[in-house]
Amino acid sequence: MDPILSVHVKLLAVDLLSLRIQPSDPPTFTHNSRPVSRAETLGVVVSRERKDKFLKFLVDDGTGCIPCILWLNHHMFASRFHPIDLELKMQMALEYAEKIQLGILVSVRGRFTAYRGIIQITVADVVVERDPNMELFHWMDSIRLSRQYNDANKKLPPQSIPTLDSGKNPVQFDLKK
Repeated sequence: MDPILSVHVKLLAVDLLSLRIQPSDPPTFTHNSRPVSRAETLGVVVSRERKDKFLKFLVDDGTGCIPCILWLNHHMFASRFHPIDLELKMQMALEYAEKIQLGILVSVRGRFTAYRGIIQITVADVVVERDPNMELFHWMDSIRLSRQYNDANKKLPPQSIPTLDSGKNPVQFDLKK
């Protein structure tokens, strides 16, 4: 199992919107051909729609808008959780819903889901950021981690790696010039 599957990957909206959905039950998502299931993103809340069962909102990080959904009716998960845990989850969801207001900077963590073919984040955690520099730090972290990840995945083909056992000099100089 790929270790990146079980961590919250820091993604920008442009990365999230380029995820590929693999048809399965439940659907799986891939980023650069590796499976991912969770994300962390940060941006400004630009849209907010509250219903009885959920709060739907958009987070704009400067590269695009990320659809997020926060479920408020946790009774549908009653069979999976202890009643005390369920009550705490419901209280936390209501607190998060009150925190999420238009124009504020939020950090959102959750898992990927798809609704009518659109990828969204089902929210597990929301933090209101008071420091506007956090958006820049998130950008820098996302880019740095993406570069590290991409550099780690670049592999040279076996025939292009020089070895001393091959009898050929790995470095050749043209001294006749």
